[in-house]
Amino acid sequence: MLDDIKKKVLRVAVEAEKMGLCRHRSGNFSVRDMDSGLICITPTGLDRNEMTYHDIVVVNSMGEVVEAETGQRPTSETMMHLKIYEVRPEVNAVVHTHSKFAVTFAILKKKIPAIVYEIMNLGCQQGYIPVAEYGRPGTMALAESVVEPLSISDVALLESHGAVAVDRDIKEALLKAAYVEELAEIYYRTLTLLGPGKEPACIPNEELKKWAYPAEIKLLPKK
Repeated sequence: MLDDIKKKVLRVAVEAEKMGLCRHRSGNFSVRDMDSGLICITPTGLDRNEMTYHDIVVVNSMGEVVEAETGQRPTSETMMHLKIYEVRPEVNAVVHTHSKFAVTFAILKKKIPAIVYEIMNLGCQQGYIPVAEYGRPGTMALAESVVEPLSISDVALLESHGAVAVDRDIKEALLKAAYVEELAEIYYRTLTLLGPGKEPACIPNEELKKWAYPAEIKLLPKK
């Protein structure tokens, strides 16, 4: 069932590990099938380097397991994924990572401001990466905690936990998670150079909203 989507979820999960966005058995990934509404999601407690697409579990929007070819259980954070799909109906992919610099700011409960223009690619409507209030992993409290930050952004830090990124496409969600880690590292290094109590200059949200593809570039006519 949904083998092509399962393979896509597995590829991104393995790639996230290679990119250093999550290690060992941390992090989880899912894709929602647009036709059936079913969700293919990574299993709990399984090393990604040993995982096959047959281990990817299929659940419905109620959290009921529809298929588990190898008997695996879906990630314990399944309810967070389901809540995201509920409140962001246009989203069809969720990437949850535990990258080091992002987690550092998640522990501090410190949002990441627009220190570089690339933050505009992350759907950050208020000009910063927000932080979700603490919720114990695997609980509905965690699921509910992401609702507010993901209403103003496609990415969020999870207090004392990790980061989450959403998109219509799982490759794009993974790219957003990678950008979060990159921005977190840049912010960390900038703060280190500035010294205690100092903050770098940030790009105003009004300026971020002005970006447009340059009219000076003459494109080929559409066929």
